[in-house]
Amino acid sequence: MSRALIKPFAALRPTPDYAGDVVAPPYDVVNTEEARVLAEGNPWSFLHISKPEIDLPDGISPYHDSVYAKGGENINRMIEEGVLVRDLAPAYYVYRVQMGEHIQTGIVGAGSVQAYEKNLIRRHELTRPDKETDRVKQILAVNAQTGPVFTTHKPDQDLSAVTEDIISSSPEYSVTGEGGVVHTLWMVSDVAKIARITAGFDRLGAIYIADGHHRSAAASRVAAKRQAGNPDHNGDEPYNSFLIVSFPKPEVQILDYNRVIKDLNGFSVADLVSRLGDSFAVEKSAGPVKPDAVRTFGMYVQGQWYRLIDTGVSPEPSNPTADLDVSLLTTRVLSPILGIEDPRTDSRIDFVGGIRGMRELEKRVNSGDWAVAFSLYPTSVDQLIAVADANEIMPPKTTWFEPKLADGIVSLMLD
Repeated sequence: MSRALIKPFAALRPTPDYAGDVVAPPYDVVNTEEARVLAEGNPWSFLHISKPEIDLPDGISPYHDSVYAKGGENINRMIEEGVLVRDLAPAYYVYRVQMGEHIQTGIVGAGSVQAYEKNLIRRHELTRPDKETDRVKQILAVNAQTGPVFTTHKPDQDLSAVTEDIISSSPEYSVTGEGGVVHTLWMVSDVAKIARITAGFDRLGAIYIADGHHRSAAASRVAAKRQAGNPDHNGDEPYNSFLIVSFPKPEVQILDYNRVIKDLNGFSVADLVSRLGDSFAVEKSAGPVKPDAVRTFGMYVQGQWYRLIDTGVSPEPSNPTADLDVSLLTTRVLSPILGIEDPRTDSRIDFVGGIRGMRELEKRVNSGDWAVAFSLYPTSVDQLIAVADANEIMPPKTTWFEPKLADGIVSLMLD
């Protein structure tokens, strides 16, 4: 049995002629109606595989058995029509994503389910069984891992060198997706380069899930299911792997993940500001407060922005989760003052990705549907790694990664 952290695989991917039609936003960043609009008039959009309810009558549940079956039907149709073609031999792939001035370049490989279960592909979030089950059904229906798990790894000189060498050649294709994000793919079939990549990741010893915890957990369940049904199981079957794209830590971009709260828990604004003074230096701001340092927060309430600078005692340095700004906001404000005991389940809180900007927070509060908004400084990749290395769990909605990886550019077949 291969013990490699990741290994090459023969990808299912669009031919260059169809790549621009196939590549689509991730299944979990568009709703059904948005997917219908995006795929309209394009029979080869990967949304027909990742959001197959768009090809069924309006109102159908995206979790109905017929939806998963339709996804399987659609991927088979695209293979039969030659839109998606499987490579003939195992390879790695280099995937570059560019959003505006930001560029990140990662390596696509088959991550080891065994390594995931041994916590060598490390996680930092809890998963929900219902969301896992959705992904399990989707993977089994299409017989492939189609949604890449976004991982990050610590810098490695030789991995960087081989990546630079690969991207100096012509790519397989480069396409512009939603939001003007450019997705570019190179194939790595050279035996020596494949060996360098495999050795590089084994040298790292561990990589870290940034986005895709449910897909990873689902892959583990799928592998167990396939293993149980295969009397000749040897551990090297494709179903023992899951699709990952790993980016070096310095290139990964995490944006802020902000909070809005339904009410002030019975406090007036003056009382709220007074209570905040126990833990923060509070000052009014003439404009939106987008924090530029840790332990600094913005607050928007009744048309006024405030800057909050934490003055409380810092958590123990040995507790990386408690030291996160999202944790400080919860322990100093949301729980003791606003009565939000569990942000995972409380209906009085919602989360707003930083890609939407401070104006979205103002819009939410000004609508009257939400009473107060808090802006946060982004969690760092170093903090994510510290939490994962400590085998701890981040609070919900701690990290917002941009740019998003495309669906359809590469898929990993299960057999």
